[in-house]
Amino acid sequence: MGAGVGGAVVPAGVLLRPFEEDGFTVVRGLFGVGEAQSLCAEFTALHAAGPVPDHFAPDPADPDPLRRYPRVMQPHEFDAVARDFLLDARLRAVLEVLFAEEVLAAQSMFYFKPPGARGQALHQDNFYLRVEPGTCVAAWLACEPADRDNGGLEVVPGTHRMGLFCPEDADAELSFAREYVPPPPGLVTVPVDLAPGDVLFFNGSLVHGSGPNRTADRFRRSFVGHYVARSATRIGAYYRTLTMSGARVALPASEGAGPCGTEFVPHGPRRPVSDR
Repeated sequence: MGAGVGGAVVPAGVLLRPFEEDGFTVVRGLFGVGEAQSLCAEFTALHAAGPVPDHFAPDPADPDPLRRYPRVMQPHEFDAVARDFLLDARLRAVLEVLFAEEVLAAQSMFYFKPPGARGQALHQDNFYLRVEPGTCVAAWLACEPADRDNGGLEVVPGTHRMGLFCPEDADAELSFAREYVPPPPGLVTVPVDLAPGDVLFFNGSLVHGSGPNRTADRFRRSFVGHYVARSATRIGAYYRTLTMSGARVALPASEGAGPCGTEFVPHGPRRPVSDR
């Protein structure tokens, strides 16, 4: 058995082999280019409409590109298009192969990553979600080309087998988030270039991140969903899990969790990682 992709069936082994060996797998063209463009258009309109309390607060006058175009947190909770993408049957088909069971959706995010924006230092997603038992899986959908110039993702293959690391302080000039996990000795980062409609699926313990967008005129827009196995028993309180049909499934809260990526606060004191 496998997952249906673009009218074809991708054998389970093709999906599982790199996911199990390296911690990630890429499904090319899972979404059409037009679908990726429509998602960009939806969030462009959302940005033009202004703030959404508790989800999105752009500041058009701020010199920091990421303050003018901040990421949108949990957009599926107020936007029907985002909800449809998060719960899309094509994602579900791949995720059920990777988890080998039913999956729950835990989070959505949209990144604009405009020209000049900082990246996000190497990190692990389950450091924030704190799924128990097991881990989460991310589905990272490229809405436009993502490459080394505009701050595409980099991964450290093999780190998905190593558990959670204790992060160091990131460089605030290069990263909007404070946590940084250096590659373990003997392992290196590998760039993952994506075209519009491609989806990168990766284990929640995989060390990954991105550099700054060094282009003058290219965004790197992307939509990210996080998912957990139906057998999960705990997750951070920030994450409100849903079945892939959209029904709420409440899980007890795990400790030490928080939103993905603890952002640097301009001119403010640095809080300890445990104080999120």
